[in-house]
Amino acid sequence: MCRIYGTFNIHSDEAELRRVADLMHHGGPDAQGVAHRSDWALGNNRLSIMDPEGGAQPYHLGRVTVVFNGEIYNHRDLRERLTGLGFHFDDQCDGSILPALYLTYGDRFAEHLDGMYSVAVMDLRSTPRMVLATDDSGMKPLYYQWEQATGRFHFASELPALLGFSGVRAEEDEAGLDAYLTSKTPFGDRTMFRGIQVMPPAATAVLSHRDGLRIKQRPMAHERGLRPDKDRTLDEAGEQLRALLYEEVSRLLVADAPVAAVTSGGLDSSLVTALAAEALRAAGGLGSLHTFNIAYTGTWPSDERAFAAEVARAAGTRHHQVEVDPATFPDLMTDVVRHLGQPNADPITLSTFSLFRAVRDAGFKVALTGDAADELFSGYSRMTQAVAAHHGSDWIDDYLDHLAAVPRSLRESLYTDEYSFAVNAVGSSLPAEIRRVLHSSPGTRLQRIGAVEQRYRLPAYHLRRVDHLSMASSVEVRVPFCQPSVVRFASTLTDAQRLVPGQGVKRALYRSAQGLIPRSVLERPKQPFTLPVTAMLAPGQRLWTLARDVLSPRTLRADGRIRPERVDALFDEQATRPSDSVSLALWSLMSHQLWRQEFFAAAGATTGAPLTLHTPARVLQEAAA
Repeated sequence: MCRIYGTFNIHSDEAELRRVADLMHHGGPDAQGVAHRSDWALGNNRLSIMDPEGGAQPYHLGRVTVVFNGEIYNHRDLRERLTGLGFHFDDQCDGSILPALYLTYGDRFAEHLDGMYSVAVMDLRSTPRMVLATDDSGMKPLYYQWEQATGRFHFASELPALLGFSGVRAEEDEAGLDAYLTSKTPFGDRTMFRGIQVMPPAATAVLSHRDGLRIKQRPMAHERGLRPDKDRTLDEAGEQLRALLYEEVSRLLVADAPVAAVTSGGLDSSLVTALAAEALRAAGGLGSLHTFNIAYTGTWPSDERAFAAEVARAAGTRHHQVEVDPATFPDLMTDVVRHLGQPNADPITLSTFSLFRAVRDAGFKVALTGDAADELFSGYSRMTQAVAAHHGSDWIDDYLDHLAAVPRSLRESLYTDEYSFAVNAVGSSLPAEIRRVLHSSPGTRLQRIGAVEQRYRLPAYHLRRVDHLSMASSVEVRVPFCQPSVVRFASTLTDAQRLVPGQGVKRALYRSAQGLIPRSVLERPKQPFTLPVTAMLAPGQRLWTLARDVLSPRTLRADGRIRPERVDALFDEQATRPSDSVSLALWSLMSHQLWRQEFFAAAGATTGAPLTLHTPARVLQEAAA
């Protein structure tokens, strides 16, 4: 696991490259390496997980140079295959096979990788060309700026580092506020910065002086025409899924660094924990699996520590109970916003950041988690509601509204007239493809929802958050549910093996966990892993004071997009009748303003001077263009 960055068709001196690398030092504190010539550069910060003594980056083979971020779980098989073709390798590091793999398979090299990764290749064998590739689920993001007129290209694993290049300016996409409030973070290749994009999952980009930038997307696992196995019973599906997960969890435990597991107390992470503990015992591993759970000082709703402890006892792990004082959250907000690079409306960001910091402090570099199971196996209530909606209902709009940080009706009441006019002129803030998939792509309603969740929401909202906030503390998160074999298996489940309204969600996954994790966890009501922000955002709490300060009428008037009087009304409502929808709206608006302060301080947000964003005019100019 590392951080990577680079340029094409532009000169960067050593000082600039060092500055960019330093901005991502947390993601690769063990070593730094860079290769650069007059018009290109590739750099890497390394977090040593596999073969710490080997694997120095950039990798070189002839006139091919490679940098890499992630883990390649099938590197031993590839090494054997490539050795048979005559290649020689000096170490056992997973990434060391990449130059030979590229030389053997060309631009299609990523089709042979099993793992989580982003890779950049500089090929100087003939006309200089750069090739970049991302993994099938989008676990390892790559942000980039491409100037078509000049052919200049910059990329980096994190947004703050990309902004460290002297040629990349931090300009806010003013319409991005609407995109953020509509889907909790921008979907697709969009970011909150003007002119900066993010590579899609399962994508290969090729850059050359002659052809510019071309991006080709490979089919994701759920897009490869796999059909549900209607002859398989629910019990059989559960048994097969359990065997498959055991195999993948076993593979993901292999590392030359300490590996732990995150145990929230819910089904997904509990199943991963139980399988990991079992695999370690079967392999004759020394000692117990270490597990981590996070809770908050005081008495708060949705406390899962008792369930996590019960799972840990049943699995025989050495359990670490992390406790964070909510009074410290305001001080953490700036760090969280900076590491994310752009707003993410999930309050769990604070918990995630704190949890992985504790994992690091305990001496672990790798952690297994239960992320992505809800998207793959249909675990969200919004999915149940969409499936249960009667034919002819407006289920698509209802489903999309459940993805929002602020529901559409409330958004519209918050916007100033000028901003409402501007965002309406720009059009939908969601990728147009989403509505087409939901409305008319092949498959059942649930299959179409799953397609949207996996291509758009999972990488943008979920996996980038996990990546950035774990790597902020130099911890590599491995996600068994995102393994290609598990994603493919999920595509062969029938709707009834996923969810049946009134009978339950993630039915095959629950069946796979029977007898393995405590019944109290299997039979408890499903609860999201989240921060109890409705209770914490209350008068007298430090978060409340921070929110009132950040969302002051003066700041909002200077911004020009949100009505101060409507935000005051939300504060009044939250103080007297607290609710999840109002607290999330206030949290989301606060996170957005803190992000602006962090990345656009020159606009005056931190100096007390009015912000100088001229939003409606600029958006209108774009709309009229």
